[in-house]
Amino acid sequence: MFDKLDDLIRRFEEIIQELASPDVANNRERFKSLMKEQSDLTPIVEAYKEYKKCNQDIEDSLAMLDEESDEEMREMIKETLSDAKKRVAELEDELKILLLPKDPNDDKNVIVEIRAGAGGDESALFAAEIYRMYTHYAESQRWKVELVSCDEIGIGGMKEVTFMISGNGAYSKMKYESGVHRVQRVPETESGGRIHTSTITVAVMPEAEDVDVVIDEKDIRIDVMRASGNGGQCVNTTDSAVRLTHYPTGIVVYSQTEKSQLQNKAKAFALLRAKLYDIEQQKAHDAEAELRRSQVGTGDRSEKIRTYNFPQGRVTDHRINLTLYKLDKIMNGDIQEIIDACIAADQAAKLAKMNETA
Repeated sequence: MFDKLDDLIRRFEEIIQELASPDVANNRERFKSLMKEQSDLTPIVEAYKEYKKCNQDIEDSLAMLDEESDEEMREMIKETLSDAKKRVAELEDELKILLLPKDPNDDKNVIVEIRAGAGGDESALFAAEIYRMYTHYAESQRWKVELVSCDEIGIGGMKEVTFMISGNGAYSKMKYESGVHRVQRVPETESGGRIHTSTITVAVMPEAEDVDVVIDEKDIRIDVMRASGNGGQCVNTTDSAVRLTHYPTGIVVYSQTEKSQLQNKAKAFALLRAKLYDIEQQKAHDAEAELRRSQVGTGDRSEKIRTYNFPQGRVTDHRINLTLYKLDKIMNGDIQEIIDACIAADQAAKLAKMNETA
């Protein structure tokens, strides 16, 4: 591990020298690439420098203990020694996590699809609430949310909603939301007061660039039509809605939220690229079945990942056995604690896997 860290320190210093070069400053793409690499390495470099400093503090403290006879000073040195040893152990764990292979999609924007499942209108109502939950969470992260398409029902629910979240590290956090979300509560439409269970599915896909997915125009049919629905922001009154049909896969995507046909077309192609890229990602995951099982948030989308129990005011994430009794806050977008717990569990699983193969 330490040989690798020393190599990264050298690479970090090389990047700093390159960035100071006039040739690099005049090459926008190269400059951008180096800045990104520097940003990725900075947390590792800072942690390693602190690790080496703490180790030096340990050596200095041990040397001072051998020479110091004053008991009060010895106690102070021992306290410094203890703190340094504790911090070294913490930094070793931090460095192991920082050196874990990074998901290449982590910095990408995401496209999220929410679909109502079992439960009829109640499921559609819950889908709309989860959409609002993610919108509030995105706002708290200062991310941008753009609606791509939605299929509303008259009572405020959504049979399906697709939207894009743009922002730094969006996929690194949102990827843990893919799967089946279950709600348990008494529906507003239920006169008998019985608790019903409904489900929705959430799919989180990294936005794919043109270089990630090449789409042959001959494989696409483009249809233009008027948006449909029950009103509100999902509907317009011009023939600007765009539907794309991808013949090789049978995927059909639809964008209707913009007044401009060109904007809807751009959103539809972004969604199609994401879906095609996601198919390739799933194939890669299937080829690494054992690794996939060991990770949190990268499993089968048919997996039930979370239950929202309204009568008890609790939310349970079944993958990590986490239960929180703050359902109201969570439904208002306060899901960071759940995401942090998923990230920690994912890192622990990867570290365990690494130690097995070491």
